[in-house]
Order: sequence, then C-alpha cells, then structure tokens
Amino acid sequence: MHSTAGQDFSLRHFLVRHCAPTLGLLGVLSFAAPAHAQGNYEIQVYGADTVEPHTTMLELHSNFTVQGFATTIDGVAPDNHAEHETIEITHGFNTWFETGFYIFTSERSGDGMDWVGDHIRPRVRVPESWNWPVGVSLSTEIGYQRAKFFPDTWTWEIRPIIDKKLGPWYFAVNPALERAFHGPDVAKGVEFSPNVKISYDFTPKVTFGLEYYGSFGPITGFDPASQEQHQFFPAFDLNLAPQWEINFGVGVGVTGSTDHLIAKGIVGYHFNF
Repeated sequence: MHSTAGQDFSLRHFLVRHCAPTLGLLGVLSFAAPAHAQGNYEIQVYGADTVEPHTTMLELHSNFTVQGFATTIDGVAPDNHAEHETIEITHGFNTWFETGFYIFTSERSGDGMDWVGDHIRPRVRVPESWNWPVGVSLSTEIGYQRAKFFPDTWTWEIRPIIDKKLGPWYFAVNPALERAFHGPDVAKGVEFSPNVKISYDFTPKVTFGLEYYGSFGPITGFDPASQEQHQFFPAFDLNLAPQWEINFGVGVGVTGSTDHLIAKGIVGYHFNF
C-alpha cells in the first residue's frame, strides 16, 4: 500500500483537526466513572491496516454462546445458546481512511431472530510511507443497540490499534475505551476494554494464536476482580488468498461475569469496485 505526499499532508491535517479534539473530549469524559457488559457480536482484535482504496470488505461474524447467562439480568435477555450474526461492511476511501458499518442480529431457540442494532466506525491509519516501526491506526465507533440485548442503548468507543509483524510472529494491542450515552451506565464514565493478539505462522496458509478480550471497568477505579470480564480465545487464521479473511476459535471466560464458553468464526471477502 503506498500513499502520495498530498495524502500524507491531508492525514496530518485530519489528525490535528479531528483526533486531537476527540482525545481532549476523552480526557473530560474520563473524570466520571463505566461498565458495559461485554458484547459477543463482533469478537475480533483489530490490525492496524485499513481496507485498500476503492475496495469494500464484506464480513460475517458468527458467534455461538455455548455456555452463558440463562436468565434475564436487569432487563437484558439471556444469551445462553444464542447465535449472534453480525454483518460488517467496510469501504476503503484512500490509503489511510476507511469506514465500517455493522448490523447486529441475535437468534435463540424460542425467541426467533431479532435485530439488535447498528454501529458505524470510521478509522484512520499511519501510512506506510511514514516508516513507523509499528503499525498504528485509530478507530472510533458509535451506535445503537436495543435495550433488550444491551443495557446502554447508545455507546461510543475509541480504539487505538498497534501491531507488529516479526517473521512468523504477529502482535496486536487494542487498548479500547468505551462510554455509554444513554442507559444505566451514563454516569459511570469511561471503561477500559483492552484486546490483545499473539499469533504464529505455522505454514504460509495456517496461523495459530491466542486472543484476549477484557473489560476492567472505569478507568478512574477498576471493578472488583470478580466483576471484571476476561476471555481467552485460542484461534486460527487461514491465509487462503489475499481477498479472503478467515478466523475461528473457541473462547473461555475466567470470571463469573463473563460468558463461560463461546465459539466464534469470521469470514470476510474483499470486493474491488
């Protein structure tokens, strides 16, 4: 992926004009204290790359909760034996900017299929022409989800993304911050929800690694350990062709407030329009 000098200048202008105020707002928000339940709709550690210019990626996220919460909690429907299907559509506008759109659904025996909500996610990245030693990008995601499935109906997330490839090894860190704007957690402020991935290329087509998904609670004071959420997913990536993205794994929750067992799969394809 390459970028022109004009595109680099535009990115610098974009970061100064738009990202700095956003980070300033984040600092103000952080004086309150959050905690959203961990959503099992899109279980993925982001890499720093964005979708190629003039390319659209269509992804299907399929997550089945093998062992979760079997009763309604604070008005939120149980997710035990629920199948969550998420459609993600992401378009690359240039070498450093993309926008993704999500459609969340849930299906559970006896409940049928329900629309859960929609999110939109613009993202910028540092172009390769800047020659940074690690990949860096920044996404911000805002959206609505029905109270039947999530206590906070309007939420916002800002997700820094850092990754690095070292031979067959790959490392990615997403120290995400989340905020509720409508719902019981509005007054709680900003929540720290980090994601981490470490993987190894066993063959040119098969990669195996460990993914971690956490939710610690308010950045002004973490939740008690028993109320934090921590999941570990041994997962495979299949590198069949450049236009395909395939990931699947099984995750185990290690605290009482986390779904205990989840199977997940991601299938994506890049369309060149």
